[in-house]
Amino acid sequence: MSHRKERRENMLLVVTISFSISLASVIAADSFYIAAVYEHKIILNPDPSVPLSRHDALQHMKKNLDIYEEQAALAAQNGAQILVFPEDGIHGFSFTRSSIAGYLETIPDPQTESWNPCTESERYNSTEVLQRLSCMARHNNIYLVANMPDLQPCPMNTSSSSSCPPDGHWQFNTNVAFRSDGLLIARYHKQSLYREDSFDTPPEIEIITFDTPFAGKFGLFTCFDILLHDPAVLLLERGVRQLIFPTAWFNALPLLDSVQFQHAFSLGANVTLLAANLRIDRYNVKGSGIYTPFFTTYHHAWKGDPEEGRLLVARVPVLEPLAGNQSTAKEEEAGGVQPTSSVAPSYPTFVSKMNKDPFTFVLLNETEGNVKVCNGTFCCHLQYRWLLKDHKELYALGTFAGNHNSASKYALQVCAIVRCARLDQSTCGQVVEEAESKMDFLLEGNFDTKYVYPSILTSRMSVEQPESLERATNWRVTMKHSNMKGGLVTACLYGRKYQEDK
Repeated sequence: MSHRKERRENMLLVVTISFSISLASVIAADSFYIAAVYEHKIILNPDPSVPLSRHDALQHMKKNLDIYEEQAALAAQNGAQILVFPEDGIHGFSFTRSSIAGYLETIPDPQTESWNPCTESERYNSTEVLQRLSCMARHNNIYLVANMPDLQPCPMNTSSSSSCPPDGHWQFNTNVAFRSDGLLIARYHKQSLYREDSFDTPPEIEIITFDTPFAGKFGLFTCFDILLHDPAVLLLERGVRQLIFPTAWFNALPLLDSVQFQHAFSLGANVTLLAANLRIDRYNVKGSGIYTPFFTTYHHAWKGDPEEGRLLVARVPVLEPLAGNQSTAKEEEAGGVQPTSSVAPSYPTFVSKMNKDPFTFVLLNETEGNVKVCNGTFCCHLQYRWLLKDHKELYALGTFAGNHNSASKYALQVCAIVRCARLDQSTCGQVVEEAESKMDFLLEGNFDTKYVYPSILTSRMSVEQPESLERATNWRVTMKHSNMKGGLVTACLYGRKYQEDK
């Protein structure tokens, strides 16, 4: 068997864990499209700090592009109309500004000129990757989005306020989109870099979209952009409800596992998110999906799974703008824990670090309970009932309000139910991947922001859909869930106070 045939069999189409819910949103009548995302087991440069010649850099990128070629053909065979590849998937990462030079191509601006790299390859020199991607889209009759490094000249300026680097050009982490005939239709430069010494922050925020005949408008953003205001929220404010998200996501439990937050963003923003991640087990980089407010198709590899790529394909509804202040959730009155106006009794609290932030916790030691915990004026309220009274795992309800303790210093308000790593309260907030305990619960927070992203993460990195999600006009958010399928790892309301970011 050839290596190519074997690799293709290992990466056959899988439409993984899917489920549906009843959320109040508007879908264009009988309007659906077929979307695909590819989680790529990247072939990395073993020493990215050492500069390569253009020839050697192309030889490296060709190995990844050969895999892309196979997956584009497979996606097209399964009816996909649009295919998304991950961030850094062609070239890799951990380069210096100088060592990435051989990988750079100058990408023309589709907003100012029309160019089809596949049919007009002679127009620009050193655009081999653009040509390959363009022909990939054209030959498979599919819209295609990929990520690659871009070099753009800028005017030399000795002014201390000039954003032009000393070497006279910018280097950007860049998404490119191609029409099904190979035309380059969009170019987006990543705004929110994360430990990317080889790239520059764009001098201006870019809000980039492109139109398709099958689903209307799509917006582009990349990886860490999803946690910050620009351009993610700007796209939402412009009514873009179908978002493309190439990422190289390093999982960060308990609150920021890949599929956990991808799903949370789709639910919280009431959008479709096409998220393509890399697969690199030694860095804990994995988890991709096609997320809508109604159903989810995703893949998150587990310990012992073969380290291989994964193509996901799903039939996706075309979302239309919401009318007025329409809720994104359907209220459910039967079963599970019910809302109550009773005052939660006071329990002892303690502080423990979670994702580097000092959360205030209260333990959930009773068979059922009604608890409240505050961090300053921000309070979280939980009503819960364990499904098995003799569960042997320790859980806590935690809250945090403040700036996240990282270089980005973004502002949070978070309510989270977490399984503690051991039967010791000092382990509450540590990384946990498995659980057996299940509860019915109603989790509520009095947020100071409308941007709240809900998630339920269960054992072995599975996500569950809230039974109901309600938002009051005063930004109080209530998430209710019962009859859990898996043991609870984390249930979270992740609020972002963008206006207070530093």
